[in-house]
Amino acid sequence: MTPEPIGYSADAVDPSRPVVEGHEGADYYALMTEALHKILLERQILAPADTDRVIAALEAPNVTWGARIVAQAWKDPSYKARLIADGSAAAREMGYTIKEAKLVVVENTERLHNVIVCTLCSCYPRSLLGQPPWWYISKNYRARTVREPRAVLAEFGTSIPADVEVRVHDSNADMRYLVLPKAPADADGRAFEDLVGVVTRNMLIGTEIVEPYPSR
Repeated sequence: MTPEPIGYSADAVDPSRPVVEGHEGADYYALMTEALHKILLERQILAPADTDRVIAALEAPNVTWGARIVAQAWKDPSYKARLIADGSAAAREMGYTIKEAKLVVVENTERLHNVIVCTLCSCYPRSLLGQPPWWYISKNYRARTVREPRAVLAEFGTSIPADVEVRVHDSNADMRYLVLPKAPADADGRAFEDLVGVVTRNMLIGTEIVEPYPSR
């Protein structure tokens, strides 16, 4: 099961409050959205088919798309090299078009761990992974990850040894980041689809790891 952080703040940044995946306050916005949608339909400004088409486009991308890219990189060193050199082009090889901005893929190694944030708003490779988790757009995650990334990662149950560098990447209007997790030790002997099942959304953001970093 994908570990989630153990707290959430959707308002002011509070370092004493942990980052949480939750839906606090979402009911109000869901109600307002439903009311507006009903008015637009009643006034024939919007047709039901328009809504269905937008929802289908938003729901099509999902974490499995990103997981398949990672599994391919784990199985094929030449594809991995192309992915790191040009993430958008390598994604197209797998049939996925990155629509928002340039896709930059950062690789975790034994000495480097990457984690993604968007300090400005909620930039995220939605055309590849779908909608971001709630905690990703929270002010706490956005502010604290750049200041104390190890503490934030610990709230996800992810411990990074002191001799492993933690590098924070800030997504923006021009670039979307994707973490290439360190492959499991037995990746070479596992089937492609099995490896796809290993990858989680949090691994692609960098808040979860496949296997613990080795002790030194």
